[in-house]
Amino acid sequence: MSPHVESGGESSFVGVGGGVGNWVVAASEALMNDKNQLIAMLRDEFKSWEDLLAGIREEQITAAPHGSKMSIKDVIGHLRAWQQVSIARVDAALHNREPVMPEWLAGLHPEAESEAINDQYNEWIYEIYRAQTWASVHRVWREGFLRLLELAEQIPEQDLLAVERYPWLKGYALSAVLEGTFGHHQEHLDSLRVELSKQAT
Repeated sequence: MSPHVESGGESSFVGVGGGVGNWVVAASEALMNDKNQLIAMLRDEFKSWEDLLAGIREEQITAAPHGSKMSIKDVIGHLRAWQQVSIARVDAALHNREPVMPEWLAGLHPEAESEAINDQYNEWIYEIYRAQTWASVHRVWREGFLRLLELAEQIPEQDLLAVERYPWLKGYALSAVLEGTFGHHQEHLDSLRVELSKQAT
């Protein structure tokens, strides 16, 4: 799995992830050559999530839909956890050091070598955020998204776009990390919109 894939996701109503290419942005080649466009796209994605969440009642956010294990709150927790991996990578690039990965990975590499490991990661994430309040989960996700944008803004465009600039990305440009964040959020956003549309009918 490549670093541009922010995570492997699992949920019965919010889409599945994992595997190279699952979250590749349609306009990937163009974005890889334009820092401002990539960051603008992430800002738009953040706004789309905030606008959607603002229109949903908290009881709907915290209740899992029929036939699903994960509520909207759980999905935001899932996105937050994998967001931490992206933040670790961009922060490491900014400070020219190896990434310091989040504690929930327990020292393991974020790119799972099998679906079973990926599923285990996501189960750990689910347990971390399951008992937390919606206000708390939303706050850390929101702050994390803004922090990622802040860090990305500080990376020189040539460093963001250069392939093999950072050895720990194993041949990928740092921009691929940001594309992965966008793709991961967009996949879950699309699936959530479909689910909300079904509930409205």
